[in-house]
Amino acid sequence: MTKTLIELKNVKKTYRMGDVELNALDGISLKIEKGEFVAITGASGSGKSTMMHLVGCLDTPSQGNIFLEDTDISLISESRLAEIRGKKIGFIFQKFNLISTLTALDNVILPMDFQNNNGNGSEIRAKKLLESVGLGDRVHHKPGELSGGQAQRVAIARALANNPEVILADEPTGNLDSKTGETVMDFLCDLHEKEGKTVILVTHDLNLVKFAKRVVKLKDGKIESDTNAHKHRRNSK
Repeated sequence: MTKTLIELKNVKKTYRMGDVELNALDGISLKIEKGEFVAITGASGSGKSTMMHLVGCLDTPSQGNIFLEDTDISLISESRLAEIRGKKIGFIFQKFNLISTLTALDNVILPMDFQNNNGNGSEIRAKKLLESVGLGDRVHHKPGELSGGQAQRVAIARALANNPEVILADEPTGNLDSKTGETVMDFLCDLHEKEGKTVILVTHDLNLVKFAKRVVKLKDGKIESDTNAHKHRRNSK
């Protein structure tokens, strides 16, 4: 039996620009089940970045409700929101967002420190995560000493630091060449297929959409289509 992990109910997000109101999301209702690989796509201005911020507990809606499991995140305090975000969601961003002054190892340890999962155990876990993404020999390198693909793999390891249920990837290959980008997407597919992670991919790149098993397309702040992919990218080679 599937379990609803994330649910949006009639969600609206309105931004004010002087006397003008902009509805970035306009009445979105959506369920994401545990273990799904969902791509959220659409043209620039469609609302996908706003949805990413809301689903990722980085923002709250102007109207409607967002549930992460049984918690209505639209009603809780910012401190509680940050706690849930740190435990439940792992983020992978286009620009990596690594701390330039920290080593790869310390970048991966950092989310565990924020959740008070510190001590020797966090260092051991961080090393194992870096080894799992093929960077066991780069643990003491800083981001400036890594290639783009290596930096993104550090970001993947960091996203997994607190063993989150949800991996939220925002244009994760945007700064990578196509071959390296496919390697990164293979890691995401493995997280979904082998570890059962719920993966939410936010992208405008149709080449990345092929990796997902469900595609939600936004237009003008509304869901234009919500379809299941018949073929998974890696099974159609």
